[in-house]
Amino acid sequence: MSDDIAPIEDEEEGAPAWVVTFGDLMSLLLCFFVLLLSFSEMDRNKYRVVSGSVRNAFGIQRKKPVFESPRGSKMIAREFDQAIVLTKIEEVIKSIINELDDEFEEFKGFVEVEPTENQVTIRMMGEATFDTGKADLRSNFIPLLQNIGAVLAKTRGEIIVAGHTDNVPLVGGPFGSNLGLSMARAGAVAEFLLRSSAIDPQRLSTMGFGEYRPLASNDTAAGRQKNRRVEIVVTM
Repeated sequence: MSDDIAPIEDEEEGAPAWVVTFGDLMSLLLCFFVLLLSFSEMDRNKYRVVSGSVRNAFGIQRKKPVFESPRGSKMIAREFDQAIVLTKIEEVIKSIINELDDEFEEFKGFVEVEPTENQVTIRMMGEATFDTGKADLRSNFIPLLQNIGAVLAKTRGEIIVAGHTDNVPLVGGPFGSNLGLSMARAGAVAEFLLRSSAIDPQRLSTMGFGEYRPLASNDTAAGRQKNRRVEIVVTM
């Protein structure tokens, strides 16, 4: 034989190297799909809990069972609550009207009590409370106002004392305008109520509107007398 013939190289035994890598990849994929299959067998109870939490979190509405208690509503029915307010309003009205019928009949035509759904307005008109152009309480009206304060001290809610005037310009005196006069009169009533009754000062506030919120026409004497008033508004 010739010496020029190249020797045959020994071939490596077993599979090529890439086959091992491919086999590892297939094994990993098989394990992955087995895990997915095992996760697919879920607990239905846990699924309901999770789905319910997600549904509530995203605000999806659901029908409430009949036996479920409503959330976010007052335990006292609205009708019952309104009945309580109306009862309190009636008590305030009766107390003041009884005072006018018994001891203070002279002011009966000058004091009105006007109820609404959730408040009472005690309206003191004309010169019953103050002399013309002045902000000093009339002495004969003080006993009635003191009794009104005793009634208001038994109530709850805000109390607003509002002063009003007619449109006749002021001549002389310490007040430069009807607006200033109305504010001074409201302040005088509020200060007296605080001194003579147990009303919590935090419940009480004053306002002055001057001639800008008339009840009647200022073209007549009767209308101007009605517009000159101090109102005590009690919110129940």
